[in-house]
Amino acid sequence: MKKAYLGIDIGSVSTNLVLIDEKNNVLDSLYIRTQGNPIKTIKDGLKKLKDNITEELNISGVGTTGSGRNLGGIMVGADVVKNEITAHARAAIHFVPNVNTIIEIGGQDSKIILLRDGILHDFGMNTVCAAGTGSFLDRQAERLGIPIEDFGHMALNSKSKIRIAGRCAVFAESDMIHKQQLGHNQEDIINGLCEALARNYLNNLGKGKTLNGPIVFQGGVAANKGIVRAFEELLGEKILVPPYHHVMGAVGVALLAKEEVAKTKRTNFSGFDIANSDYTVSTFECNNCPNLCEVVKFYKDDKLISNWGDKCGRYSNAAQSNEKFA
Repeated sequence: MKKAYLGIDIGSVSTNLVLIDEKNNVLDSLYIRTQGNPIKTIKDGLKKLKDNITEELNISGVGTTGSGRNLGGIMVGADVVKNEITAHARAAIHFVPNVNTIIEIGGQDSKIILLRDGILHDFGMNTVCAAGTGSFLDRQAERLGIPIEDFGHMALNSKSKIRIAGRCAVFAESDMIHKQQLGHNQEDIINGLCEALARNYLNNLGKGKTLNGPIVFQGGVAANKGIVRAFEELLGEKILVPPYHHVMGAVGVALLAKEEVAKTKRTNFSGFDIANSDYTVSTFECNNCPNLCEVVKFYKDDKLISNWGDKCGRYSNAAQSNEKFA
C-alpha cells in the first residue's frame, strides 16, 4: 500500500488539504471556504479527499497549520502542529531550495518571511489592514462586476499609469470611485489597485528589510498576474510563483509531518472516519484565580477530548491525562 502524508491549513477564509507521497509529489489538493465553521469544513474536506482517492493509500502522517491548527490537530490526530511561518517556509524551500524572500498574501492577512541559507532570518505579519489582502480584492472585483479571476489579466492590459491610494481599504475604495468618475478605464484602475496593494505590502512589511532574490510569491493572491508584475517593477527582481501557491501552508505542514513520522516511526492520525463523528465546543470562565481564563472544552461524540485556554494548564493538562475537571 502506497504511503501518503496529509497537510491541513485551517484559515479564517479557506481550509486547504494536501496529500503528498513518499517522493514529496502532490497527489491531491483541496481549497475549501471555511465560512466561519472550521469543524464542518475539516470534516467536509476529509470526505472529499477520501472520495477523490483512486488508489489504496496509507495515511502515514498528518500535520495542521493556520489559525485553526490546534483545533484541527486535535480532530485529526496531528503528528505536527506548526505555525504558518514555519509551514510556508518549508513549502517554499521544497520548490525553490535557495529562496531568500517569501511574499505571502492570503484572504485575511499577509506575511513576509526572510530566509538565509535555508534558516529563518526574519518575518513580519499584517493582520490589521484589509487593504493588503485577498478579501479586499474580492470586494473590489464584486463592486466592479468583474470575476476576480480576470483581475490580473485586465491589469496587464493597462496602457496608462494611475495612482490609487493604498494605505487604507476605505481610502483605496474611495480613490477608485473617484478615478472612475474622472473617466479612467477599468484596466487602468485595476492596475493602479494592484500597484497600490504591492506598495502597501512593502511599506508595511518590507520596510527596513533587505529583500534578496530569489523571491517566491505564494498565497491565493499570487494568481493575480497584475500584482506579480507590480512586485517585479517595485523590487526589480523576478518573482517566482510556485505550483500549488494557493495551498502552500498545507504542502509545508505535510512535508513537516513526513519528517516527524520518519523520526517517531508512528502516526497519530485518527482516520477518515472522524468525518462521521460529531464535534461540539463549549466554554466556561475559570474563577480559580484572578486571571479568569475562558476555558474551551472540546467534545467528540459527547466525550470530552481536550481543554485549552487556561494559562496555568489546570484543565489542558487534565484532559491530556484523562482526569476530569469542571
